[in-house]
Amino acid sequence: MDSSIIADRRRLRRKLGFWRVIAVALIVALGFAFYRFALGDAGTERPHIAHVTISGLIVDDDELLERLKKVEISDQVKAVVISISSPGGTTYGGEKIFKAIRAISAKKPVVSDVRTLAASAGYMIATAGDTIIAGDSSITGSIGVIFQYPQIQPLLDKIGVSLQEIKSSPLKAEPSPFHEASEEAKAMIRNMVVDSYNWFVDLVADRRKLPRDEVLKLADGTIYTGRQALKVKLVDAIGGEAEIRAYLTSRGVDSDLPMVDWDKKSNTPFLLAGAVSRLITIFGYDDLMKTQDINGILPPKLLLDGLLSVWQVGHD
Repeated sequence: MDSSIIADRRRLRRKLGFWRVIAVALIVALGFAFYRFALGDAGTERPHIAHVTISGLIVDDDELLERLKKVEISDQVKAVVISISSPGGTTYGGEKIFKAIRAISAKKPVVSDVRTLAASAGYMIATAGDTIIAGDSSITGSIGVIFQYPQIQPLLDKIGVSLQEIKSSPLKAEPSPFHEASEEAKAMIRNMVVDSYNWFVDLVADRRKLPRDEVLKLADGTIYTGRQALKVKLVDAIGGEAEIRAYLTSRGVDSDLPMVDWDKKSNTPFLLAGAVSRLITIFGYDDLMKTQDINGILPPKLLLDGLLSVWQVGHD
C-alpha cells in the first residue's frame, strides 16, 4: 500500500480520536451540569454548618458577597465557619466582606478560623466573626492602611520623554507618577489614609472590646503569631476544628451537624471547558490547545487599586 495513503489514514484516525474525546467530554459535563442544576446540591439541602474559605488578596468580590448572602438567608445553615488565608488587600473590599459576615452573625453563630495568614484586611474580616480561633503559628495583625503609587519620571528622563499637563486645580489627578508629589498632595493622601486607619482602629476596638488606646499600640503594622495574638487579645483561642466545634456547641449548635463547603462554583461553560481540557491532556492532544493566563504574567498586587490594607513581605 502506498505510504501516503497510510499516512492519510493515520491522520484521519487521529482527527476522529480527537473529536471522540470532545464528544465524551461534552456528554460527561452536560450530565454533571444537569445533576447540579436540576437536582441541586444535596449537602446544602439539609441542616449543616456552612464552611466558607476566603483566600488570596481581598478585593471587591461580588461572587463572594452573593455567596455570603445565600449563607445568611439559608434556613438550612445553622452556623458558619469562615476560614481565612489572606495577607489583606483593598480596604474597601475588606469592608464589604466584613459587613456581609456581620449580617450573617446577626442570625446565626459565626467562627473566624485563621489559617496560615489573616493580616491587615484579612484580620479585618476575621473580626467580623463572633469568635476568632487561630493556629499557634498563624500570622495575623498588621492593622493599618497604605496608599502606594509609582514614580516613573526618572525613567522618562533617561529616555528623553516628558509629559506636559494643564489641569483645573493643583490637586487634580494627584499624586501623579510623572512628577514628584507636592506637599499639598501628600497631605491630601495622608489625611485620607489616616481617616481610613482611624476607622480600622475603631472597628477593632469595638469588635475586640478593647480600649482604643490599647488598640492604637497594637495597630502600628506589627504582625503576630497566633500565640502572641492571643496574649494581646486579638484572637480568642488557639486550635482547630475541635475548638471550633466546641465553641459552636456552646452556642447551641448540634455537634453532629456536617460541615459543608460553600466554595465558589464553576459556571457551566467553564465546567465544559475544564472537562474537555482534562480529557484532551489525558489522551495526548494538549498540543492542539495552548493557552496563556495573564494572571501568571502580572503580580497580583499590581492589579489592586485604591487604599490598601495588605501585609507586604520584604517591602523597603
